[in-house]
Amino acid sequence: MISRLRSRTRNYMKADSLQQIADKLWAEDNFILVGHAIPDGDCIGSLVGLYLGLTSVGKNCAMFLADPVPPIYRYLAGSDKIQILNQEIMGDTIVYLDCSDVQRIGEKEAGYLKKTKYTINIDHHYTNDVFADYNLVDAGAAATAEIIFNLLDAMKIKLNQDIASALYTGIVMDTGRFNYSNTTSRTMRIAAALLDTGLDLDAIRINLFESRPRKEIQVLGQALQSLAFSEDGRIAWVCLSYEQLTDMNAVEIYPEDIINYTRMIAGVEVGLSFREIEPGIVKIGFRSKNRTDVAAIAARWGGGGHKKAAGARQNGTLEEVTKLVIASVKDVLD
Repeated sequence: MISRLRSRTRNYMKADSLQQIADKLWAEDNFILVGHAIPDGDCIGSLVGLYLGLTSVGKNCAMFLADPVPPIYRYLAGSDKIQILNQEIMGDTIVYLDCSDVQRIGEKEAGYLKKTKYTINIDHHYTNDVFADYNLVDAGAAATAEIIFNLLDAMKIKLNQDIASALYTGIVMDTGRFNYSNTTSRTMRIAAALLDTGLDLDAIRINLFESRPRKEIQVLGQALQSLAFSEDGRIAWVCLSYEQLTDMNAVEIYPEDIINYTRMIAGVEVGLSFREIEPGIVKIGFRSKNRTDVAAIAARWGGGGHKKAAGARQNGTLEEVTKLVIASVKDVLD
């Protein structure tokens, strides 16, 4: 469903529909598209998919991220057009993709974006705080890429194989290859429509899952060596320090699926990952197997996400943050 907007002091539109957002995109010509920091497959796929769709009908678009595109997504046509957001940027219309709040693009980077007309927020996180002038938030969508598919359809923009590959990538990654419970019949119908464009499924599979750099496997091995459990075995976690990552020359390398190894263990309800991305700054990943709402737990630490998959970033030493977060998870499970 489309999120209802909170009461604000500004004159925000109510219940922005898919068609309202489609009409707004048709009415404007110049766009800045931006995704969240430490981008994942849905972020990149949605960003590139919308960019290719809008530029195919003559719109002027530029894409920005706080961090580089992860190597596994660089096979997507158009991904090479993504720029690093490291200075003030002025744009008529700024479109935020896969961001539950404006700070998700990066605390420093959020201040770089300056609009002259509107902001548009397109997302599927139920924790989204509807921060833009126009908001299209569908918490029932398995991925933001699903919403982009429907948006391009509402705009009557024809999908080509490049657009389809980007959106399929976003959906595949956010559904865990269609394994997670967020996968719906709508998800499968959209995936089928994308396949019908003739996209190269082998290329997608090989690039996403069968071309991992050796360094990435070394990072995975180092993380799994740290695997630890709570006394009752319901919580499992892995940790990587900044020192470990620098010793491996792998600060920018972090396989997205590391945390899934904690959740796949028998008896584990909540899996966690702790990665010190800078000295004193820890990125936390949360995953749940059944009914535990890890987005609510992540919110305690300034993060958010989905009920079964969430994240946060916290200041403090790796040891301190790990201890405190595990204690907060135990409070919920007890």
